[in-house]
Amino acid sequence: MIIYVDIDHTICTTPGTDYEEAKPYSQRIQKINKLYDEGHQIVYWTARGTGSGIDWREVTEKQLLQWGVKYHEFKLGKPVYDLFIDDKNINSNTYFADDVES
Repeated sequence: MIIYVDIDHTICTTPGTDYEEAKPYSQRIQKINKLYDEGHQIVYWTARGTGSGIDWREVTEKQLLQWGVKYHEFKLGKPVYDLFIDDKNINSNTYFADDVES
């Protein structure tokens, strides 16, 4: 299974768009890492910089490494939106509802 995962407010808490101050949700990362270990393809896809034009690749890749995030691919350029309607979508709060740090 190919699984796309957002970063901000999904595997970390981020104050506004101050991405350098993002703090990881360790249990959420562990849950996604388990999917990686089970053989699923994990792609992190973020809108960081999409609206501002700032390249956040280096900062984000460093964070993913520091936080122990396992993934096959990392993509920037996710569109900025308020509502995403899709037949295969799941809200991060729903997916991580049983986790303590959610």
